[in-house]
Amino acid sequence: MTDPSPQDPSPQRAAYTVVGGGAIGGTLAFALARAGHPVTVVDTDPAHVAAIRTAGLVVQHGDTRTGVPVAAATPDEFDGTLGRVLLAVKAHATETAIAWIAPRLAPDGCVVSLQNGFNEDLIARHVGAERTVAAFVNIFADVIEPGVILDGGAGALVVGEPDGAPVSARVRSLVSDLRSWGPAVASDNVEGYLWAKAGFGAMLAATALADAPMADLIDRHRTAMAGLTGEVFAVSDRLGVTLEAFDAFDPRPLRPGADPVEREAAFDRLTSWLRTQTKDRSGIWRDLAVRRRPVEATTHYTGVFGHAAREGLPTTLLRTVMDGLLELEGAPDRMSEARLEELDRLAEPVIPGRLPGAEQAEAVRGWLDGHREEMVADLAAYTSRGSAGDDPAELDACLGWLRGWLDRRLGAPDAEEILPRADVGDILVRRYPARDATSEDTRPVLLLGHYDTVWPTGTLDDWPFLREGDHISGPGVFDMKAGLVQAVWALRALDALGLPRPACTLLLNGDEETGSLGSHKAVVEEARGSRLALVFEAAADGAIKTARKGVGLFTVTVTGKEAHAGLDPAAGASAVEELAHQILRLARLRDVEAGTSLNVGVVEGGTRSNVTAGRAVGRIDVRVASAAEQERVTEALAALRPVDPRTRVEIGGDWNRPVFERTEQVAAYAELAIRCAALLGEDLRETSVGGASDGNFVVAAGTPVLDGIGAVGSGAHARSENTSVSGMVARSALAATVLLALA
Repeated sequence: MTDPSPQDPSPQRAAYTVVGGGAIGGTLAFALARAGHPVTVVDTDPAHVAAIRTAGLVVQHGDTRTGVPVAAATPDEFDGTLGRVLLAVKAHATETAIAWIAPRLAPDGCVVSLQNGFNEDLIARHVGAERTVAAFVNIFADVIEPGVILDGGAGALVVGEPDGAPVSARVRSLVSDLRSWGPAVASDNVEGYLWAKAGFGAMLAATALADAPMADLIDRHRTAMAGLTGEVFAVSDRLGVTLEAFDAFDPRPLRPGADPVEREAAFDRLTSWLRTQTKDRSGIWRDLAVRRRPVEATTHYTGVFGHAAREGLPTTLLRTVMDGLLELEGAPDRMSEARLEELDRLAEPVIPGRLPGAEQAEAVRGWLDGHREEMVADLAAYTSRGSAGDDPAELDACLGWLRGWLDRRLGAPDAEEILPRADVGDILVRRYPARDATSEDTRPVLLLGHYDTVWPTGTLDDWPFLREGDHISGPGVFDMKAGLVQAVWALRALDALGLPRPACTLLLNGDEETGSLGSHKAVVEEARGSRLALVFEAAADGAIKTARKGVGLFTVTVTGKEAHAGLDPAAGASAVEELAHQILRLARLRDVEAGTSLNVGVVEGGTRSNVTAGRAVGRIDVRVASAAEQERVTEALAALRPVDPRTRVEIGGDWNRPVFERTEQVAAYAELAIRCAALLGEDLRETSVGGASDGNFVVAAGTPVLDGIGAVGSGAHARSENTSVSGMVARSALAATVLLALA
């Protein structure tokens, strides 16, 4: 059939075709038609289509039913041209639906993805990105009989251009029309809403494992629900997505490492709001228990699982939910709250060690607070000794001072090794025995740091250590001299208070700032026999670092053919020009969404302006957030070929540090640190950063790492470098409490 409209709308009302007339599509089709828009519903259910033709599209609100006439057809019957299409089919039907839409879509038409999940890329592959519109929809509704939609209450609807492009005129027009339903808005961050909905949707999917109201199940199983959202949001965090709140759902308190008090308050708000909704069970539950059909949720999370695998992030809970839904297809009688109880058990973090009592943590903090001036004096003495990474003599003198200081503060170690290195600082390894430890894991904890800094010899002459009240500045105080002072005083506090501690190995290298080229093998060898590495690098705005990018340092060397640029310009082959071509190629390797950056920071080439350049060199810094991206960049660099065949292109260098991925072990130790911080009255967060450390080597070797447990402050590698006295006390107490838990 064609696309008729039974209404008599005003001529300026845009026409809409709603493909998929179920809960979401039917709700919006009803609202648009009631506002006077020509609307056609295309649906594969003949009974639904027939009912709409007979009695109109009906929405039930409470005990009241209201109908509005709209055109309706099955896909086989429809033979019109499509303009504005609202796509509202189930996610697993997207491929079939968009293949049907594509040949019928007008050149100036568009498809709005009013679906659960991430479907815009699939739609764009069929109709083009220019005819694809992104959308987020959270409408509580259900089809309760052919042609009848149950209005489940208020919801949210956000429309925007794909990939975060600015809000366009067509988006504003669409939103204006869709406000006939309710509070539709335009946004340039639809992705932030979709990822937030993915976390919320994971909870709703979990409630379909049992036959009870959503609000009650979420309320009773907060541990599982927080674990599910945490898995989803760990992925979105790694991708750099800014999550957006909607309705009563605020994703921020449900991200990994969020404040437990704020998390509980978020659950309170969400469950209270859900109890006000007419629809008390999810559409997923209805698909299983009422319609007896496959669920679409397993399709929604395909992309999430893919991203998580590439980023090395665990999805144990999410996979358990999806597997459970598949088991229930055709067997809803097996729904049981016991499935959610099992999720609670899985979600409960397996915390290494045993948390100490609050009184022990308070004793540690109190003791360190009483010794804060001695800690400051130690940092002042340490900072006053230069340790420029390119001055072996200065590094040697600094290491000699450190050995004497360590003896004074901790006593003689069980064993000490000095691993000499040519042209860089030597490596110091000191082993300290366990004290009264009862842990079954007797492997030592590696306390890892470096004593070299980026500051040239002589910097102290015009920029000495300075303390002004709580504020401390000076070369290296933040990166990372305060971190080492904190580590030493953490051990000292435990010994002074007679508290247990595990065996500890202190390893300090003198070439971290230049890439650890002479020390990384020794670091890895030591790490392999260790239980955990505490890396006393500086914190990131107070947060510990549970993921770091891998770093590649490469050179592109181009060899050309010299000639007189004026007398014989055709005889030469410019290496500089060829390098310019290669730089443009290299720029295409960047992938912001995947976390890959590439910078050609130094370019050198040629001899004179009147000589065709015979040689040119570009120096490259590459940062990647996953092993998959590292492999992609490696292959792309190896495949570089000259544009001008008379030139030669060579790639030198290598990956300086592997990717530091947030493994399940890293996550478990991060949770331990967060709980220890809570005992001390501190709100500790975790984060992912672009910079690398020696922790990258350790994680890649299979040993878990807590990184960024060092100084709190800012200004690494800058004249603004600073830390604080209070931060030193707090972080030393944190390190001591973690060690106490591990003992």
